[in-house]
Amino acid sequence: MFAIEDIREWRGREVIDEAGSRIGRLEAIYVDTATDRPSFATIKTGVPTRQRLVFAPLAGATVGPDHLRIAHPKKQIKNAPAIGTDGELLAADEEAVFAYYEMPYQAAPDERRLARR
Repeated sequence: MFAIEDIREWRGREVIDEAGSRIGRLEAIYVDTATDRPSFATIKTGVPTRQRLVFAPLAGATVGPDHLRIAHPKKQIKNAPAIGTDGELLAADEEAVFAYYEMPYQAAPDERRLARR
């Protein structure tokens, strides 16, 4: 996968889908709190007056010299759960992000599964 030390270098990179279509710019990486491994990315999408951050899983993603390629189609990613550009993912909303991509979600009560890096 990816070395966690490289996360700071990823911010601002262009994000493309599995077919090479542009989705937006990488805003942040969320790591799995159980493993401390990169799990999801937030991607800045939309027009300048209506931007939002959509969530996309990093499983199967690859890093190119100037982009991050997500292993999902653009349409699916654009319709994914999102937060405002100055917002944060609430603990109560984590499960919906996993469910959208049909990924298993397990977290103990009052614990976070994702942490922003």
